[in-house]
Amino acid sequence: MFRIYYIEPFIMLATLIRWLILSTITGAIVGTGTSLFLHILHYSTDQTAHIPLWMQMMLLPIGGIINGLIIYYGYRNASKDKKDSVIAAVHEQAGLMPYKTLPLKPIAAIITLGSGGSAGKEGPCSHIGGTLASWFGYLIHLNPELQKRIVACGISAGFASVFGTPIAGAIYGIEILTIGRLRYDYIFPAIIAGVTSYEVSKFWGITYTFYPIGTSHFSEGLFMKIILIGIICGLIAWLFIEMFEQVRAIFQFVQQRFQIWPPLMPMLGGLLLSILIIFIPTDYLGLSLPLMDQALQGEATPLLGFFWKSLLVAITLGSGFYGGIVTPQFVIGALSGNAFAHLLNVDPVLGAAVGMVAVVASASNTPLAAIFMGYELFGSLTGLYVVGACITAYIIIGHRSVYPDQLVAYSKSLWMHLEPNIPLKKEKIHVSYGLLRKMKRWQYRRK
Repeated sequence: MFRIYYIEPFIMLATLIRWLILSTITGAIVGTGTSLFLHILHYSTDQTAHIPLWMQMMLLPIGGIINGLIIYYGYRNASKDKKDSVIAAVHEQAGLMPYKTLPLKPIAAIITLGSGGSAGKEGPCSHIGGTLASWFGYLIHLNPELQKRIVACGISAGFASVFGTPIAGAIYGIEILTIGRLRYDYIFPAIIAGVTSYEVSKFWGITYTFYPIGTSHFSEGLFMKIILIGIICGLIAWLFIEMFEQVRAIFQFVQQRFQIWPPLMPMLGGLLLSILIIFIPTDYLGLSLPLMDQALQGEATPLLGFFWKSLLVAITLGSGFYGGIVTPQFVIGALSGNAFAHLLNVDPVLGAAVGMVAVVASASNTPLAAIFMGYELFGSLTGLYVVGACITAYIIIGHRSVYPDQLVAYSKSLWMHLEPNIPLKKEKIHVSYGLLRKMKRWQYRRK
């Protein structure tokens, strides 16, 4: 025991060195892969950014059928014994991903966004990161526990590369795995991989935008208004998830009820989007980053802008297009934060900033990553307000997520009971007996 006590620091030093090497290599591989994807994506979206309305209406269903064919036939030839989910790879598959599917999602995402589908770009990057990291771990024969950890590094590196926020991206890649628990043993390798991927992406010419915001001294009244914006953003995130799930369920019902060939479903979604953009501005298609920039610059945004963006994203992804789901959270959060800041007499720039990260904190169940993102994107002067909005939104949304494979470690409320370590999509949520008794007593008193 005495000898082990003095040997331990050397063991931990060796652990740090091992992960420094493995994480740096992983980050460099992932940063190169995501940079290639982002360059192709930016080129394709630039080609269709200013096309006339009639051409956009034609392009959406065409992009839908191509998307459907890629996903349908691509996955028929993929591995049948592994899920193509980075979260499932860590929790259920000992860090192994089906490598044949590596190009499918990036290509499908480029077609989705290039044709005008309303989605994000980070989903393919996390897929690239997780798959390349899994391949690297398999190549050097890592044991299952190390394999899971290196896949988490790949996810973090992918997010760090696309967001331009290496610390927030690293934490996000870990935090999405489980609600209510953070794997601290993953943090060091994830941050090294995230920082490396970010620097490699900059080397390959990927540029990032930051929004430094200056605020005056701390104000209790302003803080309470920011808490209110956090509640509103949590409810908007709840609406976004509910809308997405219901639209997806409707498309699945229609496909099963009328025996429609699956690749045609995204085309039907594209046709529906084509009809809607007759009435809804095309600004809500694609990534919609100009809308987010407008909100973060303090310009007035439509009060229902977040609703239109949520609707188009729900139809795009719910019908079977493939794309990320985090970039839309940025846009929805910035639009809603800006709009409600005007109503509450809050600086709309600050409102858009805290709204942007609050929706990510709640919809993705990643409050710590969202807080770090606020610091990295907007500067430290917004810190307390970002923390208040993110934690509030994270609690108010309850046990919902854009990632149904997330495990639940701990419930967010003592009045709600959930089975630990069960994916959200399989959870059965129960109200605690104590709360039910209180509700019955309250109903009895009313009578």
